Amino acid sequence: MRPAPTILHLDMDAFYASAEQAAKPSLRGKPVVVGGIGPRGVVATASYEARVFGVRSAMPTAQARRLCPNAAYLSPRFTLYRQVSEAVMELLHELSPLVEPLSLDEAFVDLEAGGVPAETAAVRAVGEKLRRDIRSTTGLTGSVGLAGAKMLAKIASEAAKPNGLVVIEPGTERELLGPMTVRTLPGVGPATAETLRRAGIHTVAETAEAGEAELVRLLGKAHGAGLYAMALGRDDRPVVAERDAKSISVEDTFEVDLTDRTRVRTEVLRLADRCVQRLRAAGRSGRTVVIKVRNYDFSTLTRSETLRGPTDDPGVIREAAVRLLEAVDTTGGVRLLGVGISGLADFTQEDLFAQLATEREAEELAKAAPEPAGGTGEGGEPEERPRRWHPGLDVVHEEYGAGWVQGSGVGRVTVRFETPWSAPGRVRTFAVGDPALRPGEPLPLVGGGPEGTQSSDPAILPKSLSPEPPASAEGSEPVSGEEMSSR
Repeated sequence: MRPAPTILHLDMDAFYASAEQAAKPSLRGKPVVVGGIGPRGVVATASYEARVFGVRSAMPTAQARRLCPNAAYLSPRFTLYRQVSEAVMELLHELSPLVEPLSLDEAFVDLEAGGVPAETAAVRAVGEKLRRDIRSTTGLTGSVGLAGAKMLAKIASEAAKPNGLVVIEPGTERELLGPMTVRTLPGVGPATAETLRRAGIHTVAETAEAGEAELVRLLGKAHGAGLYAMALGRDDRPVVAERDAKSISVEDTFEVDLTDRTRVRTEVLRLADRCVQRLRAAGRSGRTVVIKVRNYDFSTLTRSETLRGPTDDPGVIREAAVRLLEAVDTTGGVRLLGVGISGLADFTQEDLFAQLATEREAEELAKAAPEPAGGTGEGGEPEERPRRWHPGLDVVHEEYGAGWVQGSGVGRVTVRFETPWSAPGRVRTFAVGDPALRPGEPLPLVGGGPEGTQSSDPAILPKSLSPEPPASAEGSEPVSGEEMSSR
């Protein structure tokens, strides 16, 4: 534990949804839900306007639609989110060389390593300046927590939401934590909380009063001892600049259960290829191939195979994934499939014969590939057209300029033409095959207007400035769209 609150935790406010509101003036102040928009999709992020209706992250999208039917349901745009995240991380690295990213929108910073004086006034000033810099650079808001330990800094940032800053002074930890629910502590999930509840332990104070011996009896030595230390406010985990990934995986949930064995095999092969792409992008190789199968009844099983050495060869990984699939009964229907690689390494024991076979297979497929349907672009290159116009997708029209897809279906696509620095735009409808309409790239959230600044209000207001939640969602504009999977 540090004698000064020099560990900073930043958590961007409703990140994906806030980025969409900043990019789409017509959605500011209205409920927005980002995630898989199909019947089996899951909510990734909900704006604060949607949260007042009970919509939460990880909730099935179908349930969210029942709670908040008039929200705008949008597919994620990770290209935009990564751009914003990179800008935020650059600001954090200006504060200290020790920055520990947890996700695109969340990170710890060791201010002491950056030379910030170990004084409450100094670290508070740094936190306030960071919030201002994030707002001016990205147009979004973030909440900052400052404390002498990582656990406490994260609790402080949660208490600061939205768009606030909270400092936990050293020496006040137990008083602050005492009345909080035991689920506040890291590592306490539903199963652990239920075990503690049965023992009459509901709050952090009751956890500390139970004593280390009782917690070890209930939860085991490592978990019990660690939980007791955290209940006392003790957390000596350092801020680690590089977090080494233990595995890389991809998975898809399907709108309709897959019962055709050939289709299941094809999907596994496709997932294996995607997994290899992520593996190579990270500059890694892996030794253990894992498949995940969730059946129609939600029962989930995994199968794994350890190879002779680490590899990033797509042919080897595809073959292993198919072998694992052969041992799984999928006749009842498959709801979800996943492929992962663990036992990661920074080198590869290459199988030259497999590599050569893979290259030849790719060449044969390229020669046998039919000509794509549709027109051609400049230079005779085939023009790529989306199979579906996802709600929220960036588009450009030859006459009307930049906009985003508001909805699609029955051969038509509805587009709202507006930019992050414009007033709410007009809506127009086109045929899905309109040659004047094409996919676009995300526009910058700040700096694209005539004066080089964003002219709109913030996407999220502090609690003290936020309007009272409406009794109904009648004032919001529905976004109709074709139902899709959460891929």
